[in-house]
Amino acid sequence: MSEIRVAGLNATSAADPATAAGGAARPVGTRPVVGGSRRGRTARIWVLSALLWIVAILFALPFLWMLSSSLKRNIDVFAIPARWIPDPVRWANYAEVWFGESSLVRYFGNSLLVAVVSVAGELLTSSLAGYAFARLSFRGRDKVFLLYIATSIVPVQLLLVPRFMFFRGLGLYDTLWALILPGVFTVFGTFLMRQYFSSLPSELGEAARIDGANEWRIYWSVYLPLARPILAALAILGFVSSWNSYETPLIMLSTDSHYTLPLGLTKFVDADGGLSAGLAMAGATSSIVPMLVVFLIFQRQFLQALSHTGLK
Repeated sequence: MSEIRVAGLNATSAADPATAAGGAARPVGTRPVVGGSRRGRTARIWVLSALLWIVAILFALPFLWMLSSSLKRNIDVFAIPARWIPDPVRWANYAEVWFGESSLVRYFGNSLLVAVVSVAGELLTSSLAGYAFARLSFRGRDKVFLLYIATSIVPVQLLLVPRFMFFRGLGLYDTLWALILPGVFTVFGTFLMRQYFSSLPSELGEAARIDGANEWRIYWSVYLPLARPILAALAILGFVSSWNSYETPLIMLSTDSHYTLPLGLTKFVDADGGLSAGLAMAGATSSIVPMLVVFLIFQRQFLQALSHTGLK
């Protein structure tokens, strides 16, 4: 009888490793704790996904309303209750915006020229300055960098009048150069590139110097190719900032043919304050397309830059 009991205990210990190791025996019919934690983790993922979908829908509602209003008659835009589906659908709003008397083609071209040239200049100057502050050793480097960063404390609005007087003195007032030049040099771009270059291994530059490369060669062939993700992020941010700029063109431009797109959209407001809502919404919807295209082109590099730099 005792042999049967011993054999039964040995069989139980062999079937349950936790009991064999000296742990407490698990009650019959219970499941492992791992399964429960897995179910809890799955439930949390579902709840988080639902919350993110709700937030995404809330953020998308203004855009959907703008898109819907761009296909409505003016009388239907502010109708109560609101109609999300236009009836009738008025595609003529887009035809009027692009080919009518208030065509946005010229303003669109001006904005595109200013944004592209400003972003190209910003990428060049910011990468050069960021490399110098991160990888070159010179007297007072850190102090100069801190003073440069401190200039970002000054609100942009306070610089509008000095810039106006400066560009008027240079004869650049009421030209697109008055919008391009301030965007070529940015504190944020220099700071971003400096932080990124500082995070890269210094052994890369030392190995290139041993091979006889000068500083320009090291910057252009070694460090700059590694900075593609952060350059893409800076390009997107710079393009959106330049494309949406309203205050600076309002101060610096006075000729209608030089207006950028944000100023051109004001043509749908008459002298009495009346708004052609359908045309204005069609123009605003059209103005989003270039930003979406730029983001889609650099989307992968932009997300990679966020993961590397922690800009979330």
